[in-house]
Amino acid sequence: MGLVTTEAMFARALNSDHAVGAFNVNNMEIIQGIVDAAGEEKAPLILQVSAGARKYAKPVYLLKLVEAAMEDTGLDICLHLDHGEDFDICKKCVDDGFTSVMIDGSRFDFEENIAVTKRVVEYAHAHGVVVEAELGRLAGIEDDVNVDARQATFTDPEEAAEFVQRTGVDSLAIAIGTSHGAYKFKGEPYLDFERLKTIHALIPDTPLVLHGASTVLPEFVAMCNEYGGDIPGAQGVPEHMILESAKYGVCKVNIDTDLRLAMTAEIRRYLKENPAEFDPRKYLGPARDAIKRMVQHKIRNVLNASGQA
Repeated sequence: MGLVTTEAMFARALNSDHAVGAFNVNNMEIIQGIVDAAGEEKAPLILQVSAGARKYAKPVYLLKLVEAAMEDTGLDICLHLDHGEDFDICKKCVDDGFTSVMIDGSRFDFEENIAVTKRVVEYAHAHGVVVEAELGRLAGIEDDVNVDARQATFTDPEEAAEFVQRTGVDSLAIAIGTSHGAYKFKGEPYLDFERLKTIHALIPDTPLVLHGASTVLPEFVAMCNEYGGDIPGAQGVPEHMILESAKYGVCKVNIDTDLRLAMTAEIRRYLKENPAEFDPRKYLGPARDAIKRMVQHKIRNVLNASGQA
């Protein structure tokens, strides 16, 4: 039992038909729901902390909650920094005990992205921590990440190969059509699988990462709207596309929006049906159960990772 890196998880996932779920965490109930699901499914688990989560809950609280989850469940967990904006925050998380960090230099030009990523890799590797980087930019909004669709660029395969060779990064987040948030596609969902296949062929030993990979299940959108929400037209990545991507080097699939939708839908339902209730435990308990069901669904039907721990 303890914090682990993604190295063994990705070694099993690479060139297989499954990927590892990386679930964003913000509070106790979300963490409990996720780890309970992963424990029952015997699935590998990455819990990741974004800039928004750090601001909301404070890193020390999240660290202690993850420690409690490991003590309670006996699970090995990778604790990952999601979208680290610079070297300093990556260093801080390494020093605090994170076992994986992401340096997001995608806003920089190619050479500057290489430089900042290499610096993080050198520090993290010296402390036994693995590093994810990003090449190409995803459209959409997630916490402090806000990229206009006109600025989003797909990952260039040749640049990806050069980037990995020059930085020594452990995994690479790529842009092939996914986006952050609940509104991922305006028309028909599309992922550039030919680009993905080319990238994987050029760097076959590098685990690839899909950000913005929530499927935005229609039943949860409908449930939110039924009980007072206003999120019409939300659309995510179809589940069969996530499954297909795992065949071509995608080892890590980031999931956040689906957790938010499941939790919010359940809270809205409970409060609407119980207007006199004001005990937070009464609605956060069912919300925690909704998180668990969502994560179990992801492990069984989207990640195909049940029993892979």
